Amino acid sequence: MLIAYTIAMKRRVAIVDDDAVTREVLGAMIEECGYSVVAEGVSGFDAIEICAANKVDLLIMDIDMPGMSGLEASRKINDETPTPILLVTGLYDQSVIRSAIEAGVSAYVVKPVRLEEIEPAVEFALSHAGECRGLREKVDELQGVLASRQVIERAKGLLMKHNGIDEAEAFARIRKMSMDKRRRMVDVAEAVILTLE
Repeated sequence: MLIAYTIAMKRRVAIVDDDAVTREVLGAMIEECGYSVVAEGVSGFDAIEICAANKVDLLIMDIDMPGMSGLEASRKINDETPTPILLVTGLYDQSVIRSAIEAGVSAYVVKPVRLEEIEPAVEFALSHAGECRGLREKVDELQGVLASRQVIERAKGLLMKHNGIDEAEAFARIRKMSMDKRRRMVDVAEAVILTLE
């Protein structure tokens, strides 16, 4: 008899805050929620380095830190190594919240953070980041489809011009070549363009 075991992987969390006590308290809360703290830092520069060097599922970071703020670091991280980010700050300000959204932050919690707030905030940040990742993948897929269609349209236009045929016939020829050669239509269209241009 085969017995399947499932092992829940702990989420890997990094904490960046210039205050050691805050890092310790957040770390204890994160561990109590069942996550694993894999890295710590004290500045925005540390946050960028941690996200580049470690595969973290979530970065929990303060906004107000020396050298580089959490907002600046969030922008750089989301440009270079997109990572879900939960900002923790003593500031509750609409302009800061707008800046956090623009920086690609997944969630925002105001200090003092309580245990009953941190777990939902972490789960929200992870869920939000997953949705964003899915949307980015869908956009990339649609851009690929659009690019393929543009190539096929160009090839159809060339076939119509060189052979005096209508659009339906040009498309049918590309489709037939695709099936005969067992190649994608976009690959056939690219070959047509290279031949006829």
